[in-house]
Amino acid sequence: MQKWQEAKIIRRVDVLLFDRFSNHCLANTIEPLRAANDLAGERLYTWRFLSMTGAQVTSSSGLPVMPEVGLTQDDGADYLIVMPSYDFRQHATGKVARALRAAAGKYAKLIGMDTGAWLLAAAGLLDGRRATIHWDELDALAEQFPNVEVFTDRFVADGNCITCGGVTTAFDLILSLIREHHGPMLSIEVASMFMHGIRNDLRDIRPLDSQLVNDAISLMRREIEYPLRIPEIAGRLRISRKKLEELFLEHTGSTPQSIYKSLRLREARRLAQSSGFSIAEIATRCGYADPSALTRAFQIEYGHPPSFYRGHRGGTGQA
Repeated sequence: MQKWQEAKIIRRVDVLLFDRFSNHCLANTIEPLRAANDLAGERLYTWRFLSMTGAQVTSSSGLPVMPEVGLTQDDGADYLIVMPSYDFRQHATGKVARALRAAAGKYAKLIGMDTGAWLLAAAGLLDGRRATIHWDELDALAEQFPNVEVFTDRFVADGNCITCGGVTTAFDLILSLIREHHGPMLSIEVASMFMHGIRNDLRDIRPLDSQLVNDAISLMRREIEYPLRIPEIAGRLRISRKKLEELFLEHTGSTPQSIYKSLRLREARRLAQSSGFSIAEIATRCGYADPSALTRAFQIEYGHPPSFYRGHRGGTGQA
């Protein structure tokens, strides 16, 4: 059983938006959390949208968002994600700095997403810390805030502050948090759901070991009804079965067989939740010739038979 299946902690995430925020960055932040909930079949994360006053904010592309509450009225949560994106210099006011300093006492961790590091630095929250920002602003951040040690990394964690470089790195950061909270398997599955880092051409030369694991899981996800043999997966990746098993143990803590079985059972649970298929039909669609074999494996994996999940969707996200 994967680590994420044992975790019952619900982590609360608040996203502080400003006018002209990047909705691309927002989607790359929230969608992986939503996917983690859906894949786990339970609520692992909840999220809310905030603005400074609780008033509506509008993205750089004109998308309006009505926040649930203003930052100063909020009681805090596990994470506060600060997302100004464009016009961040105009948002770096004394009022915002005071509100962020107050928020630092109510949130376990603060995340400066995209150009959010600038507002955290302006509030003095990054003094003496390592940080990064959108790569267009790296030099400016270092010049404006000499007490901040600026790095070019995709994201940087230092104490209770995390900073991130931009839109695609936001996705990487959230995957990293999912991995930290719930283990590598859930993080890899979320990445695979969005085809993140998956190569279309498996003939690429000398891919990274972690990329080979992603490629293998991508093959598994595409072949649920007619499961491939593990040697066949290894052959398609042009590595030995032994090498594939070593990579899976290193990056997921499980064998390829175990991961493949979990993927098939995950699909069985999704079908039980969202379709009207019989257990026999679900078994066939998930590579089980015998419905009783599916039921036994399902019971071991989830502690309940497939019928328990009929009409039950536990992967909702917002509070």
